[in-house]
Amino acid sequence: MTETASRMLAGVSVPDTPLVNKAIDYARENCEPYLFNHVIRSWLFAARLGQIDSIDHDAEVVAVGTLLHDITLNARFAGPRRFEVEGADLARTFATQSGVEGRRAQLIWDSVALNSTPSIGLYKEPEVALCTAGIGLDVIGWRYDALPPAEMARIVSEFPRLGMKRKMTKCFCCIVEKNPETTYDNFARDFGERFVQGYEAPSVVDLVLNAPFDE
Repeated sequence: MTETASRMLAGVSVPDTPLVNKAIDYARENCEPYLFNHVIRSWLFAARLGQIDSIDHDAEVVAVGTLLHDITLNARFAGPRRFEVEGADLARTFATQSGVEGRRAQLIWDSVALNSTPSIGLYKEPEVALCTAGIGLDVIGWRYDALPPAEMARIVSEFPRLGMKRKMTKCFCCIVEKNPETTYDNFARDFGERFVQGYEAPSVVDLVLNAPFDE
């Protein structure tokens, strides 16, 4: 693990660097309270899973990736592409403007772009995999039992969920309603099919069979 200055946050040792503190401030300024708490918890969970599993990784990259992974769930950042891709571009711009270069900046982009695609993200570089894992723990409870109950309780107590399930569902449904074409091949499709009247995603089977080739 790359050596950096550290501090304790909700009982978890995390990097204490200008880059990380700048990312925290950026997330706080641009996220609703429930969303800010979500990205903080995701970061803490990612950090703990890395420690528990003794995974060598760049702690600053994991911090920035998790802290900024949902930055485009705010209406002001709405764009025409999948919210993960819009967010990945914003996170990489934030990183490069903060002095992060090359592979590290690309790992941040990948961490954000793949944050909701664990079937890929968990098999990428350690930084991307840890971001994916931490986010997955907070959203769907993936590896919930990996953390001792007292640690989990402290993290959730210091950064409460604030109705995240309900608010995140509303947010995803809003994306489906405003930009349905960005949801056909990701998890937001499930929210559209469950909650948004009239939503109908095209079938990949039809796309394959109707491709403009003879056979």
